[in-house]
Amino acid sequence: MDANNDNNSSKSQNQQLEGEDRLSTLTDDILLSILGRLTARMAARTSVLSTRWMHLPWLLPELSINVKEFLSGPCSDPAEENDMDQAMASLTKATRSFLDKPRKGSSISRLRLQLYLINTFLCDIGPLLGGAVNSDLLKDLDITIHDETDPLDRSDEDMLQRAQDLDGFFTAYPTVLRCLTRLCLYNVCFGKLDINHILSDCCKQLKHLSLFHSDTGERTPCKIDAPNSKLIVLEINMCRFERLELVCLPKLERLEWNTWVSVYAPLSFGFVPSLGELKLSYARTVSHRGFKLSEVLDGATNIHTLTLDFEGENLWMPLEIKELWPAFNKIKKLSVCGIFVHFDIEWTIAFLEAAPSVEILLIGVWDHPCESCDDDSEGLRSTFPNRRNPKWEMDSNGSKNLRLKELQFIGFASFEHQFTFIRALLERAPNLQTIVLKGNEYCDQCDALDTPPVSLFPNEKDEQEMVVRRITDGIFSSQIIFDE
Repeated sequence: MDANNDNNSSKSQNQQLEGEDRLSTLTDDILLSILGRLTARMAARTSVLSTRWMHLPWLLPELSINVKEFLSGPCSDPAEENDMDQAMASLTKATRSFLDKPRKGSSISRLRLQLYLINTFLCDIGPLLGGAVNSDLLKDLDITIHDETDPLDRSDEDMLQRAQDLDGFFTAYPTVLRCLTRLCLYNVCFGKLDINHILSDCCKQLKHLSLFHSDTGERTPCKIDAPNSKLIVLEINMCRFERLELVCLPKLERLEWNTWVSVYAPLSFGFVPSLGELKLSYARTVSHRGFKLSEVLDGATNIHTLTLDFEGENLWMPLEIKELWPAFNKIKKLSVCGIFVHFDIEWTIAFLEAAPSVEILLIGVWDHPCESCDDDSEGLRSTFPNRRNPKWEMDSNGSKNLRLKELQFIGFASFEHQFTFIRALLERAPNLQTIVLKGNEYCDQCDALDTPPVSLFPNEKDEQEMVVRRITDGIFSSQIIFDE
């Protein structure tokens, strides 16, 4: 019996050694590639696995340190002040661990740092980052400054103070700005702290700016005039700018604006010669009066990728064809998303006449049963007008689109009006080669319902064959791909 136990124990140890030997034979590059998929905190924990792994976390070329990983659980949502302080203390310790430890001939090509705007700890973080920049250890810095306070609970004075604290950090540690290329801010008011000061005077290397729940003061426009800025990407989410005026951003390539407060046209372009990607996403409210898209896009004539998202509500733009031609003339990919599931879709074909160069058309249907199950569903619907099916008159003799090669349809459910749209599109686009049909996009709230919604996407082979017959009708030869 004892002999058997000894044999089993010896066999287990040999297997363990063999497993460790196999890991040991991997090169540093392979092991670093594995660790690179983890956050810095998780990567650091692997250093205790064996002597082979001990030094690896400190050789990672890219690091991601997120303060929310250091929140002790279970933690209230949103986190309380004491929890935030403890998390920032742990983040500071982790950052020091990675930036203070000498590296053998390697550097950090990018550091993604997500933190809270707490001055007590920023006084430690600032010198650590500055020292890493001065020693050429840190090459590229990505900072996200979170806020656990609900935007509705933030006063104007709070948001102004956050902007002042941010400016104070930049002023105290200017070395950090030499490699700051990406910045994400929550609940900041650029009233006294002009956003042009951030772009032109402080963050001169900034290439990507994301703003959440920010403004320039109550119902005031945001004017950006930064001819020397290197900004490439600008993302605006739920911000209270009365209007965004891009006077001059010569290197801007992509703009995304999700939800605005203006009842009129929310955006205007000046000198933006590099702007190629634009996404406008908005659920039209009762107070919104709509605007002509042609007026908004005036001055943006190099757009090649355009996304219009209506988030399941009424359209916030009237039908235009000829007026849109200057802005639509170079579009290669057009996405029309958030179309309420029971709306007709055929009206979207009118865009093809204004955009003769479109090669990919993406249609996204909005179908969210979770809306009607929301505790405040009645109050939510009172915010939005009654849904009205879009009525856009189209010229049945309109010109054909000869460049359209692919249709991507998200939210396909074999409804009659969806078949009608696809067949009408095939008649207008004789070179349409590929049709990709996809199910609804995943929604946490819909999935959490007591009775999750039943998918109407054709998964079975006989269902898919029926769909193919109804679309092609023995006439068209496009390839149809089903992608649940």
